[in-house]
Amino acid sequence: MPIQILPARLANQIAAGEVVERPASVVKELVENSLDAGATRIEVDIEKGGAKLIRIRDNGCGIGKDELTLALSRHATSKVSTLEDLEQILSLGFRGEALASISSVSRLTLTSRPAEQSEAWQAMASGRDMEVILQPASHPLGTTLEASDLFFNTPARRKFMRTEKTEFGHIDEVIRRIALSRFDVDLVLRHNGKQVRQYRAGRLPSQQDKRLAAVCGPAFMNSALKLDSEHHGLRLWGWLAPPSAARAQPDVQYTYVNGRMMRDKLLNHAVRQAYGDRLPAEGHAAFVLYLELDAREVDVNVHPAKHEVRFHQSRLVHDFICQVLLQVLERQQLPQPSVDTDTGEVEESFGVTAPVSESSDTHRESVSYQAPRHGYGGGMSARESRPGTIGRGEWQGIDGLLTTVAAEQDTASSDVQTPYLSSSAHDAGVLQAGLEHGQPLLLVKERGLVVLYRQGLWLCDLNRASAYADGLALLEVWQQGLTPQPLLLPIRIALDSRQQAALERHQAQLQKLGIELKTAAGDTIILTRVPQPLRHADLARLFPELLARLDREAEPWSLCQWLAEQGTSDRQPWSMIEAMTLWQQLQPDMPDELPFLQPVAIEQQLDRWTDGD
Repeated sequence: MPIQILPARLANQIAAGEVVERPASVVKELVENSLDAGATRIEVDIEKGGAKLIRIRDNGCGIGKDELTLALSRHATSKVSTLEDLEQILSLGFRGEALASISSVSRLTLTSRPAEQSEAWQAMASGRDMEVILQPASHPLGTTLEASDLFFNTPARRKFMRTEKTEFGHIDEVIRRIALSRFDVDLVLRHNGKQVRQYRAGRLPSQQDKRLAAVCGPAFMNSALKLDSEHHGLRLWGWLAPPSAARAQPDVQYTYVNGRMMRDKLLNHAVRQAYGDRLPAEGHAAFVLYLELDAREVDVNVHPAKHEVRFHQSRLVHDFICQVLLQVLERQQLPQPSVDTDTGEVEESFGVTAPVSESSDTHRESVSYQAPRHGYGGGMSARESRPGTIGRGEWQGIDGLLTTVAAEQDTASSDVQTPYLSSSAHDAGVLQAGLEHGQPLLLVKERGLVVLYRQGLWLCDLNRASAYADGLALLEVWQQGLTPQPLLLPIRIALDSRQQAALERHQAQLQKLGIELKTAAGDTIILTRVPQPLRHADLARLFPELLARLDREAEPWSLCQWLAEQGTSDRQPWSMIEAMTLWQQLQPDMPDELPFLQPVAIEQQLDRWTDGD
């Protein structure tokens, strides 16, 4: 047979053998395209496990009419254009093969509308002859891509597909992995018209914890050790389950490199080596880890499905990951006092979070999840702008808890010192660390946390502390602007002339706060989108108050703290694990005065006992 150039259709189907392994592969490629297009909401509709229909709808930047036909051509992409671009890839896609390969083995319809076009256009291509048909269509800003009748023209490939349930299970796992890579994106998954998953976008730590628990399970969320370490241009952060929380199956093992989900052998080997023989014989490690490094130090173009990468300094990367995880696991094994919530007794157990050594430039602030740089650090500017304490009169509701501590925990109060009654240098170091950074001791009425802190006992109002942490997280993303989320039912609000004037003055600030509205007849406005903290608040009452606050306060911290307080209900109850996790999240470097801490008046209580005698 003579050497010849392959026909385009045959070449695309050969490429499809690498790109389109099964319906889940199509979903992965198309959702990653949506993320590269800047989408903040992605809806995935599946029928018959993906064999009948795969529909991906997003609100990204869209594709212009003149580029729709080109987008379905092989090796056509807007993500790279030069060799230099290929050497530092930050986008999830870059080869330009996905749409052409998918269209060669399915009936593909691409509908899109960018912001600069007043109408949408639709391109249709079929695997039979791959001729692209272009026609006008109705579509909001963004893109919808439908791939129907997968492998209709390649029966040999179709017979290798598994049952509908199995294929959808693979799609579900892809969406779970993507949900962990981008916490700032809304993801909805439906199967046969029924909603199966909905992951709401969230930048606040509490919202991100909910997504982590939804994907990995509450057991992992409650036991996982947070880590965040950076050294010589490498950053590793995420969650690691202690050996005591090993799982029967390797079903919670997620690794990401610069936001790209991976199943890399080097990363997995580093994790296994860090655990060593700590895991039980039949147990499997559980972790969600994010590695960030210079894009020029990693080659993502070494695997057909991009599941593996090649590091230019693989030994350095391997040893860095292994050392960070090893230090976390070793620190977790140090004896630390905790409280049995059933008996109220103080006992030694593992800590909730485990920092790594200072030599690794460890960070333990809250982490935000955005690509390509996933974390935001808690800079000094945020801490320096924290307000002072509230008045003592506002603590009257908490004072009752102090009586509970005195009346119900007489014996426990004498046992608080027990774990520290040791002359060893090691125990002295643990005691010093507890005094400096605070040691949770006792959960009271599932709302207050008694901590040993700054040479004394303090009571922490967990609801207030949670709102304070959310306020800090909002402040960190203030410059980017808060993400608006649509209201289920738009809310009409009547404004007087003074409020109308304030509305005109503060249009820019409202947009930065993630509040979108439109005017109606008369003096009425309609709220359509608000940031997450206000979605379940009484907006008819709060919006006029917000306008008044914008008039008298320009301080971002005050606004962020107020927003966080509106989104924090009087949560009940708190578990000891949740309370300890929140306390560790607020460490270290807390200012001298905080609105959620009140010293326990031990001396006054002793005086009352003495007077009573």
